[in-house]
Amino acid sequence: MAKPLGTSNFTLVLIIFLYLLTYCFHIHIVECQCQKTKGKASLFIFGDSFFDVGNNNYINTTTLDQANFEPYGETYFKFPTGRFSDGRLISDFIAEYAKLPLLPPFLQPSSQHSYYNGANFASAGAGALVTTFQGSVIDMETQLKNFKKVKSWLRNKLGKGKSQNILSNAVYLFSIGTNDYLSLFVTNSSIPISPQYQQMVVGNLTTIVQEIYKIGGRKFGFLNLGDLGCLPGLRMLNSSNKNGCLEKASNMAKLHNVELYNTLLKMEKQLKGFKYSLYDFNSSLRERIDHPSKYGLKEGKIACCGIGRFRGIHSCGGKRPVGHKFELCQNPNMHVFWDSYHLTETIYHQMAAEMWNGSSTFKSLFQCL
Repeated sequence: MAKPLGTSNFTLVLIIFLYLLTYCFHIHIVECQCQKTKGKASLFIFGDSFFDVGNNNYINTTTLDQANFEPYGETYFKFPTGRFSDGRLISDFIAEYAKLPLLPPFLQPSSQHSYYNGANFASAGAGALVTTFQGSVIDMETQLKNFKKVKSWLRNKLGKGKSQNILSNAVYLFSIGTNDYLSLFVTNSSIPISPQYQQMVVGNLTTIVQEIYKIGGRKFGFLNLGDLGCLPGLRMLNSSNKNGCLEKASNMAKLHNVELYNTLLKMEKQLKGFKYSLYDFNSSLRERIDHPSKYGLKEGKIACCGIGRFRGIHSCGGKRPVGHKFELCQNPNMHVFWDSYHLTETIYHQMAAEMWNGSSTFKSLFQCL
């Protein structure tokens, strides 16, 4: 016959039991919370033509900032959607990896808008500065206003608590800055090029990010700037005896990227709970330009669609004021560049996979806080 437990032994068993019960309950709660958001975190997209899925279809602008005509979209969608590529963009693939549907343009007319999964506010031609291609694009301040409309929609649908939970667990993805520098080369700009200009561009982006942080955003993803001087549209500006990248533009991108890197480090220290991932778009693009065969490609410098040297004249589709003539390659999958300034779906797919599976912390942003 078993002996009854002494008081001290009974107390010890009870403490262990309660500890295990509390521990298991805690683990269960954490797992449940993660299951609610794992792979289901909303995605809010801001920026320029690298992320614009068709917002510019619905604004009064020129065809220079639109891609809603053939042959855009020919590879995947089989029709033009407004994306500046032959198919999908980085943001489309990221949504797929995160088990989200393709996010439509925020401005797309619909009687049944739903923003539980996020929204895409990006606009081709937009810069961090309001003055960049002003009047022809949806500037970053307006993109922020549109995000605030979504915030109000979520609150009306779900109430303050649940809507705030969506915003704090959401990922905010940015591609912005390219046009702030590109505009200096393709327009008759009188803006002096100096380190202060980079500070102003990054400073404006910082202001937008801080506003989203105040609203509840905590998880951010950024692309740094590509090697601007290697874009066919700028490479062709070199004298005819020079086939290299336009050094002046490339150097501006380098200075911008250093400023962005340092600014994000500061923000991480200053803003409680601020998490971010910075994808090195610059190095990734330059690798493919210089070594296309390494990535299953044949052409790293000449665009698939356009005309002129490197097909750098932005005439793809024949509907832009720069000219109606254009050439189109047979296989976009073999090219880095789709048109004078944008990349093929193949490259966007490779880059999105690098972002998601690479050494950066981007994938972890979609896990619960």
